[in-house]
Amino acid sequence: MPTSTPPCSILILAGGRGQRMGGRDKGLVPWRGEPLIAHIHRVVRGLSDDLVISCNRNQAAYAAYADQCVGDAEVDYPGPLAGVIAGLKVASHEWVVVLACDAPLIDRALIDALRGLAARHDSAAMVRQGGYWQPMFCVLPRQVLPVLERAWQQGERSLQKALLLKPIQGLECAIDDRRLSNFNSPEWLQ
Repeated sequence: MPTSTPPCSILILAGGRGQRMGGRDKGLVPWRGEPLIAHIHRVVRGLSDDLVISCNRNQAAYAAYADQCVGDAEVDYPGPLAGVIAGLKVASHEWVVVLACDAPLIDRALIDALRGLAARHDSAAMVRQGGYWQPMFCVLPRQVLPVLERAWQQGERSLQKALLLKPIQGLECAIDDRRLSNFNSPEWLQ
């Protein structure tokens, strides 16, 4: 990691309903003998002294993989934007790497590239894949928190739309980049 990359907090989003997983808590679903969260934890643990997991249930189970767990301010699983807002509020560092709990193939090189892009431009950075933004793979400055909160208060629920209210750098990734695979259903675990 370049010395010019500032310290960061890691925010792993694990607060969803898991509807496509039959209601199971996706981060705790086993894959290759471990919960999905364990695979991501192994990649990111060395990057930060502040690993936050946004989870709305099973906080005791997630606590083994986090420095702190946080839940959404509103009940009924309001979505990833709520999880990012909750995580940014408690993050210790000015920069926050945001990842989904169901992307166990993520690697350090991708995270370092996102962090480097954000640092070089002093701006948020997000993966773009096949022309589409991937908000579950991004690096945000904590200073975007008021923008996200205002968007939320105005009724926005899309994390992507809220993040695009401010300038953001795109890290282009190939459409078939396996590191960005989300394990959204039981079939993906095969």
